Amino acid sequence: MVHISEIDRNYVKDVHDHLRENDVVQAKVLAIKEDGKIDLSIKALQDPVPQIPRRRGADPQFESMLKKFMRQSEERQVDFKRSVEHKRK
Repeated sequence: MVHISEIDRNYVKDVHDHLRENDVVQAKVLAIKEDGKIDLSIKALQDPVPQIPRRRGADPQFESMLKKFMRQSEERQVDFKRSVEHKRK
């Protein structure tokens, strides 16, 4: 038996969408536990997910949104610290 999380790289809501009883599939042995149980994975044999290299500054719109968020976040933290210090006095 293969655990539902090891059937496919994508979310598996219903096992029957991917497999049927008595299907013959290839699976990778992930581990053999002390009690004799064997952990199997079908998704481990699937092609790896292609990695998209991310370069800083590749998306100028995202970079400007990130800068704006960081600036606002820092301003909020400063305001919060001032209000807390004022209440302590």
